[in-house]
Amino acid sequence: MASIRTIDRGNRVVARQIEVNASAAELFAIVADPHRHGELDGSGTVKETVKGPERLAEGAKFSVGMKQYGVPYRITSTVTSFVDADTTKVIEWQHPLGHTWRWEFEEKQPGVTTVTEAFQYGTAKAPKVLEVFKMPQQNAKGISSTLEQLARKYA
Repeated sequence: MASIRTIDRGNRVVARQIEVNASAAELFAIVADPHRHGELDGSGTVKETVKGPERLAEGAKFSVGMKQYGVPYRITSTVTSFVDADTTKVIEWQHPLGHTWRWEFEEKQPGVTTVTEAFQYGTAKAPKVLEVFKMPQQNAKGISSTLEQLARKYA
């Protein structure tokens, strides 16, 4: 199985990348459907209770039931970037506190896609608070687990 790579995207960005043996279109379809996000989650925080469209688009809103530290809550995010081109696909959504989650899919050859997931918290309303609570480190683990799980699914 391919290994996780740490990608430098600058200050206050946690990004990881992996090669997956699937087309960019197939992988993008999972992330573009918020009802399928539970299939991806390696952090254990995303629950199956999703409200929103079957397929996201720029400006779309969706809410997801979450659970962290044993506490259930609901987050409504807004899609801030949605690119569905032939070989490159991007989807990004913004959390109410201002940080974003970004997925990029680049099909390097038919059926082999480089997948990058990033937690960008420099835009958060209180990035220092996220650092105090060690969210960058926690999210780095969750992203790695998510990407490894995705690669295993298509191994």
